[in-house]
Amino acid sequence: MLTIPLPFFAGLVFVLTLHLSLKGVALPGTRKIFNVFLALYAAQGIGIGLRFGYGVESLVPLLPVTAACMPPLAYLAFRSLTAMPVERFWVHILPPLAVAISVAFARQFVDLLLFLIFVGYSVALWRITRAGGDEVMAEAALQRMRPAFRAARLTAALMLFFAVSDGALAVYAEFYGNAEVPLAVSVMNLAAIVAVIAYYLWPEMPTSLPRSREERVPDASPEDEAILTLVSAALETLFADENLSLARLARKASLPARDVSAAINRASGLNVSQFVNNRRVAEACRLLDETGKSATTILFEVGFSTKSNFNREFRRVTAKSPRQWKARDRNTSALSGYGVDLVAGTQQVGNIQQS
Repeated sequence: MLTIPLPFFAGLVFVLTLHLSLKGVALPGTRKIFNVFLALYAAQGIGIGLRFGYGVESLVPLLPVTAACMPPLAYLAFRSLTAMPVERFWVHILPPLAVAISVAFARQFVDLLLFLIFVGYSVALWRITRAGGDEVMAEAALQRMRPAFRAARLTAALMLFFAVSDGALAVYAEFYGNAEVPLAVSVMNLAAIVAVIAYYLWPEMPTSLPRSREERVPDASPEDEAILTLVSAALETLFADENLSLARLARKASLPARDVSAAINRASGLNVSQFVNNRRVAEACRLLDETGKSATTILFEVGFSTKSNFNREFRRVTAKSPRQWKARDRNTSALSGYGVDLVAGTQQVGNIQQS
């Protein structure tokens, strides 16, 4: 029967997608929150499948409470990745507690409470992603910042979708009964599956080559340059770590993550990920020139985790592939100070440092 596997399958697809998107999250506390959220989401899918697929009515009092736990957990997990500290943690216990009390004493308010909880937290989570700047996902590994950002938006969108669809379903059941509810639940979960798969398969936009330094950094100040000097010094011992995050880099430089992100952008015209990758590419160029190591070996040594990302960033910085760089005429193309001199002309691309 169609309704039996879909809720479970939808939960499994979503859990796997978030897991893949958040592999670079290294904070123990954050990982625990994510793990609890993902386990609860999968369990919720199983519970809904058992309830509507097999008629296990004993789950009816439990499912609203577990459902009310998921939005606060999702919000806290993604909030933990930002440069904004979580305040008044205890407040987020109140929504599931209110639903539990309502289930026990006033069941007529359960659907309304769930609607408000899911809408409220979806808006709160979406607002985090609208804050702008690299510091939005400062605790995520730089190579996972964009996937983590997209995962937060996907979670917010799904919470809003389920709030609206569950609310509409509750109103429908009130007037027309529960006969069509299993089919409606199947359609809802099928829509969620399609959305999650589309999210995962949708390609990320490649980073274009930057413009000239004069066009990109009109707002640089002596303070920005001073911050950039501190960050560059801190980066020397960290750049080869593939799980390096903005927050960790900022802590090493003893600066707020927001200040580091803003100074890098103004003083170099790059985002934090590009700035760090410039240093990694500089080291990769040195190793290609001075050792007999292959590009595949080097990419892991300098902090990249995938060949595709290494090749894309290497070409962004040098306008060459690693193979072309190794075969170039070294008299006409070499790393120099804070830029890369290309055969086709000189293009300044941020703070690439020669070791």
